[in-house]
Order: sequence, then C-alpha cells, then structure tokens
Amino acid sequence: MTTTKSKAPLHKKADQYNDPKHNYLQYWNHRNYEHGAEVLAIRRLLQGKHFKKAIDIGGGYGRLSVVLEEFADEVTLLEPSSQQLDIATDFLAEHPKVSKNLMQADDLKYDDNSIDLAIMIRVMHHLPDPTAEFKEIRRVLSPDGFAIIEVANYMHAVNRVKLLVQGKRVPRDPVDIRSRKNRNDSEIAFVNHNPKTVKKQLAHAGLKVDRVLSVSNLRNPALKKIMPQSMMLGIEGILQPVMARTYFGPSIFFLIHKVS
Repeated sequence: MTTTKSKAPLHKKADQYNDPKHNYLQYWNHRNYEHGAEVLAIRRLLQGKHFKKAIDIGGGYGRLSVVLEEFADEVTLLEPSSQQLDIATDFLAEHPKVSKNLMQADDLKYDDNSIDLAIMIRVMHHLPDPTAEFKEIRRVLSPDGFAIIEVANYMHAVNRVKLLVQGKRVPRDPVDIRSRKNRNDSEIAFVNHNPKTVKKQLAHAGLKVDRVLSVSNLRNPALKKIMPQSMMLGIEGILQPVMARTYFGPSIFFLIHKVS
C-alpha cells in the first residue's frame, strides 16, 4: 500500500521516561483504582467490537495493551522510551500476542488506513498542541476503525469550583501544570486540556467523537483510604456515562472515528 504521509514536524523527542530514576511500573503500584477505572472505560467503549490490528500509542510498559487483547487479533505497543520497552519485555512475557515497537506518536510508521483500533491514554498531558498526533491517528485509521483518546481534564469539577470562587473562566487553551522550577525547555511539557477545545481540534483533524466518558471520578487520596476499591469501581462504573456531559472527572475518554 502506498502511503501519503507527509514528513512529521520536528518535535522534541518524547523519551522522558528513559530516565533511570523514573520507573513507570512502580508509579502504578498504588493506583489500582485509577487503573481499574481506565480498564472499565476501555471495555465499555469497545463492548461488542472486534478488530484485526490495534495499537497502544505511548503505552509505556504495556499496562493497557493487555486489555486490547480482548478486542483485537494483533496488538502492538508503541512507545518512544526504550527503557519502558525494556520493562515491557518482562511485563508482557505471558502475552506473546502483544508486540512492541519504538515509535513516536507524531510519526507513526504505518501505511494509510492500516490500523483498525488505536488508543492513546495518558499521552495528551505531554502534548500542548496535539495537531500532529491527531493527524497521524486519522491517517493510519481504517475507514471503519476507531480510536480512544484520553484527555487530562482541566475543567474537572474541583477546578471549576476553584475558578468560580476566583471569578475566573475555564481557559480554552492548555494549562501548564508544571512547577515554576520545571517550566523550562529541558523539561517535558505537562499540561491539562479543556475537553471542549480538544473536540474542536479532533474535528479539525477529521476525527468525529462518538462517545464520551468521565473517568476516575472518585480520584481522591482521602476517599481511597476509607472506601474499598471494589466499591469505588462499582460507583465509578455508574458515574462514567452519567458525568460525561459535564466533564466532571479529571480524565475524559473520547471514542472517535475518522470522517471520510
């Protein structure tokens, strides 16, 4: 198949997780609720669907790649950090169906229309401008394919209350949430987005939103100490579609397809 992909823009390499002091696997050791909430969302959005080829863009060590095995014949973990792929070798040892590849989200090494399912979870917070990534996702998606894109949500309920008290509006543009010390070119971007703006960016890239879920709605350190995880996830399952319209939670999941 001939690809019409244009040359990708020169972006800073998204290999921040190569730092030996950063072990993304250990980061998730005490985040079982958040992981469970994301798995619930993926299964809800993909329920009743099955695909031939799926990719997990920026999937770290393959935490969610194994979930895609339930919905696709072939799953590939795409990750720009060689350290994360090394960790994935052990994590995916019992999942031979999942292959892995060193790859940037803004330069996907696939032909046009060749991927049936793509997910990009916990990547948008490193993308102040996701234009190139959205363009690549649209390009590689098959006409009947789907993608799930997660957005770190700046307009979640707690922030909206804070802004209301301050007499401010929710900003349309991404908000840099790094500390003052880390706001420099040597540090990777870390932003939260306005989901309404992201929907417009998706539309501009030729991607249409089919469903929205509000995810990790109960993310609160105090709550996690007193409430059993099973109870939290039970409530989470109820809240995800109910709170989607108000963008309540700190994480928003979009199910999208490409517009012809």
